[in-house]
Amino acid sequence: MIIINKRNLFFLISVWLLSTLLSAQNVTISTPHTQLLLSVPNGGTPEQLYYGSRTSDADIRSICETARRRNAYPVYGMGYPCETALSVRHADGNLTLQMAVIGVKETRLTKENATLTVIELKDKVYPFFVNICYKAWQDADVIETWTEIRHEEKKPVQLQQFASAYLPVRRGNVWLSHLSGAWANEGQLCQEALQPGMKVIKNTDGVRNSQSAHAEVMFSLDGKPQENTGRVIGAALCYSGNYKLRIDTQEDDWHHFLAGINEENSWYNLKKEEVFRTPALALTYSDEGMSGCSRKFHQWARLHKLANGNTPRKILLNSWEGVYFDINEQGMDQMMGDIAAMGGELFVMDDGWFGDKYPRKNDSYALGDWTVDKTKLPGGLQSLLDNARKHGIRFGIWLEPEMANTKSELYEKHPEWIIKAPEREVVCARGGTQVVLDLSNPQVQDFIVQTVDELMNSYPDIDYIKWDANMSIITQGSQYLTKDNQSHLNIEYHRGFENVCRRIRASYPQLTIQACASGGGRVNYGVLPYFDEFWTSDNTDALQRIYIQWGTSYFFPAIAMASHISAAPNHQTFRTIPLKYRIDVAMSGRLGMEIQPKNMTEEEKALCKNAIAEYKTIRPVVQLGDIYRLLSPYDKQGVASLMYVAPEKDKAVFYWWKTEHFCNQHLPRVKMAGLCADKQYRVHELNRIDNVPLNYEGKSFSGAYLMANGLEIPYNHKVDYHKQNDYSSRVLYLEEVK
Repeated sequence: MIIINKRNLFFLISVWLLSTLLSAQNVTISTPHTQLLLSVPNGGTPEQLYYGSRTSDADIRSICETARRRNAYPVYGMGYPCETALSVRHADGNLTLQMAVIGVKETRLTKENATLTVIELKDKVYPFFVNICYKAWQDADVIETWTEIRHEEKKPVQLQQFASAYLPVRRGNVWLSHLSGAWANEGQLCQEALQPGMKVIKNTDGVRNSQSAHAEVMFSLDGKPQENTGRVIGAALCYSGNYKLRIDTQEDDWHHFLAGINEENSWYNLKKEEVFRTPALALTYSDEGMSGCSRKFHQWARLHKLANGNTPRKILLNSWEGVYFDINEQGMDQMMGDIAAMGGELFVMDDGWFGDKYPRKNDSYALGDWTVDKTKLPGGLQSLLDNARKHGIRFGIWLEPEMANTKSELYEKHPEWIIKAPEREVVCARGGTQVVLDLSNPQVQDFIVQTVDELMNSYPDIDYIKWDANMSIITQGSQYLTKDNQSHLNIEYHRGFENVCRRIRASYPQLTIQACASGGGRVNYGVLPYFDEFWTSDNTDALQRIYIQWGTSYFFPAIAMASHISAAPNHQTFRTIPLKYRIDVAMSGRLGMEIQPKNMTEEEKALCKNAIAEYKTIRPVVQLGDIYRLLSPYDKQGVASLMYVAPEKDKAVFYWWKTEHFCNQHLPRVKMAGLCADKQYRVHELNRIDNVPLNYEGKSFSGAYLMANGLEIPYNHKVDYHKQNDYSSRVLYLEEVK
């Protein structure tokens, strides 16, 4: 019998405290300029101590001793009253979890230039396991985090909530920046101070997850967001399907941020020994404002999250707004000849080229029947490829592989391949006949891969595929999944989609593939590892594109942002904007054209030819350089301005667009950024239409002067009277004077 007196009690407490300290382990996860510090005591709860700029070893020791701690991955049911990352229903009906650290593994991923840290957790009662994974890139300031969930219970465990990650953000004057929108109005910047309550950003489309809201956010920690000053945390969920971002602000000192798959109507029945991996949440931090955060995302994207991310993109003409469905061999040849004559490098034939039994005359027919319509194209695709070669350009083609029409041979052969709820009728959308193929079905996955294989094996010279997806999952149910797993549809669809993309990209690593989904419906880092670029919006109106592309640039680099010169009046807004302005906007992304050249005047063709030649000069800076947003169109000061700076800081491209038009208007002078203060830069205007050059054309200025003062930009262009208009824009090329 042991008698516990005060002396014995003190001794036991001391032993317990010592053993706790000895079993405690602090983990430091580092990128070149950021750090995440965690406490992972064996048998205890993993806790986050710090996330921010990289600090010293001495500071790390002090932080570990003094920092306020937050559960690194809160779970439901045992002593945690806030929003949780994970909740389950065990086979016996128990709804609780109590996870404890059982190990930590660190691995150097040499080929990827990254380190992987895995914190292993186990429930204290049930054979239920969670690995919290952190991948820290050593050449980019991004940490990706996700979870891997499994169990050894005899029957399936139902996952009811399964966030990828949790991040506590200390309360203060914290602002949230995120993107919203709709078709033809994507990427709209929204900024708001975080207030008590719950902020939820989510998607339920099923196919296109960035048409409206986006799965990327920034937290400005020092008040109202600034572009080039202030501490900012950026977060991007790398997932192609339905997502949910939660920011819970209640009675404590924290904003609780959780991100992951949208679990609504998507509870998951996890089988014994099956591993459920959540999508990665990418985190970055900058003390150089929102543009600083963007530069870190862009670098990471080009290096690791975008197919062929450091290969400059070709200048192309896409046929859609030029001819729509009116595809024919002569017309395609004419458009190829015209873009080649203007210096373009690629022609893409859009929708309308296929269908046998059901010719593709409009959007009601033939999806799934990927055979050439010989009535429109009697020479087939080979004739088009021969014509492209004749003109000295490459050839690309449009596909919508995930979809079908009920007016198609594919649907007649395989009605069981479409998404349809058991015991319910087929529900169609676009054109009254469009349906979504069920990518949870491996046969459907094989069909899509075979479609691309047959195309590329038959015509290996195809250089580009525009991959479209124009429909939501509007009926919830699968003819392939079992009745017990109907709730898995949204998850299994995107597992199937990723499998398809992975297989195609492995077979054709150099093929350029664009992610188009009713415009900007698939602008996300779950898609981009398999795609080279995205169609930013179906809206090609230059003025509105300034706003769309501005918002998109917060998270995605210019090299991936397809930006096209289109006709006037614009086909979406019917606004008439001068060609010079349309060119200057398009040149701030991946330059292309969306127009019928035969309808252009010779003067307009000459202007485009000159612009294409000048874009080739600046292409490496725009597509591979660092972005500095200077004056936002959302600030409503009448001007928008940004610039790209080469990594060596020897070249830069400055953009200035007038966005409002009033008499006697006073516009702010825009300071530049990102230059080397000690270098001298010579100024040259691109796409000049003025009768006389700018008064600083060919002049040199120090980087210090340009960043402190900028240059005076004329409000209007000095052109002949009949060419005057209310739009003005400038593109300035800065080169170091050596």
